[in-house]
This record gives sequence, structure tokens and C-alpha cells, in this order.
Amino acid sequence: MIINEKILNAAGAGLRQYIPDESIFYEGTVPAYYYQIIDGEVKTNSYNADGKEFIQNVFFQGQSFGESLLFGEKLYPMNAVAVSQCSILRLAKHDFFDILEKNPELYLDFCKSLSDALYYKYIMHQKNSLESPEERIIGVMDYLKSFQKKQCLFSYMVPLTRQQLASLTGIRVETAIKTIKRMEKDKIVKIINRKILY
Repeated sequence: MIINEKILNAAGAGLRQYIPDESIFYEGTVPAYYYQIIDGEVKTNSYNADGKEFIQNVFFQGQSFGESLLFGEKLYPMNAVAVSQCSILRLAKHDFFDILEKNPELYLDFCKSLSDALYYKYIMHQKNSLESPEERIIGVMDYLKSFQKKQCLFSYMVPLTRQQLASLTGIRVETAIKTIKRMEKDKIVKIINRKILY
């Protein structure tokens, strides 16, 4: 869900800067802010008992994250971490709800955003239950590519590293690297300057 920056600023949003690997919020804390990325990349993640990272989602410039949790009384089930240098508008929860009250048309935007997030979760759950690492990786790339108009072969540059693809799909980095090389050989992807085109 994206809210016009003028509306956010008028409601008291503050622009925060984050450096790579800096935490934005932590698992187990109370959701207190609406976050909208002005510039940069953010991941939401969690860790298993062995300390292995599981990336739940990656967000980019022009996206918001974590807002659905403002509507419940539950703690964050994940962390949010800056992947790159980030500029993020942060608006307090009560000010976020004031904006929604004053701009009821934003509720429809929120519902669409929530629907997209649930769709992503369904796709990821379905694909990550598959045995094949290739099918898991293709599932992520299909989902990401679905948001662009141009759908022809090799028209989409995957904005994720091999490490991020591995963490999103629950496979080892080495497996992701080997799988992507095999996919390139099978002409499913193209690699140019270490970037994956799908």
C-alpha cells in the first residue's frame, strides 16, 4: 500500500535513514509504525533454532511493509532489516489510522495490498512445499515478474541475490547457485554481469 508522501508528511511522518543490516523492527515487538520505502531495499526475516535465516519477503522503493500487523493486537512475527542504504518514511500507528479515517478511499488500496500479500504467501507456501529447488526458484521469479507488463523471455531482471533466493525458498546457497547455473544451461534464465534475467 502506498500513501501519497504529502499526506504522510502532513500527518507527521518522519524520514529515517538506515544503513545495510540495520534493524527497522524486531520479532516479538509491538507494531507501532507504518513504513514506506522512499529509497532502498528491506527484507523481513526470521531465524530457526539453528540460527539459519529464512527471508519472508523483500521490499523495494515505492513499497510499504508491515502495515497489516497494525490492525491486530499481535507482536511482530518477523524482523525487518535494511538490505541497502534506505530512506524510509515512518508514521506512528495512531496517525496512520487518522489518515485512513480522513481518506476512506485508502481502505480499498489497503485491501488490495493485503490481497497481494496473501497471494504472495499462498504462492510461496505452495512452491516451497515442492521438492525441486528449480520449481521453488521459478515460483519466486514468476511471482516477482507478474508485476511487470512485459512478460517475454529474459525481460525481467531478478532483483535478488542467490543468497536471498536461497533464503526465500528454504534451500542452501550452494543448491541455489547450482540450480541457477543449470537453469541457464536449459535456457530458462540468462545471466549477464551476475544478474539473473528471467
